[in-house]
Amino acid sequence: MKALLVDSACWIASVNDADIHHAKMASARNDWMKQGGMLVTTDYIVDETLTHMRARFGLPVAEAWWEEIEQSERVRLEWITPDRAAKARDLFFRHHDKDYSFTDCTSFVVMKELKLRQALTTDKHFTQGGFQILPVA
Repeated sequence: MKALLVDSACWIASVNDADIHHAKMASARNDWMKQGGMLVTTDYIVDETLTHMRARFGLPVAEAWWEEIEQSERVRLEWITPDRAAKARDLFFRHHDKDYSFTDCTSFVVMKELKLRQALTTDKHFTQGGFQILPVA
């Protein structure tokens, strides 16, 4: 089954009608799933997303999003294990010329491990990390 990583930027834009990327992110996510694709996300991305949603939109929105993700058979949650965290830490401290977040680095590690080349996001760091951002503008 075809898979791609979904970053917090996509999750957040998908639930926020006022976000300038809302329509294209929600459409890209839905199109991917209609084509039989799997959405991969991580516990670190879930943490970022839930925290942001609660602060910006309130606890009910965050809870509804979490329940949808948790119940979906088309979303696979990858956990950042100690080994993955160590690899992410190495990336984080090695790239002095980039302003990657630690969560970005954990995503890169998971994507490399799972051989994923694409991410649904607006975060330019994924392009800097050697991955393709979807949807393509």
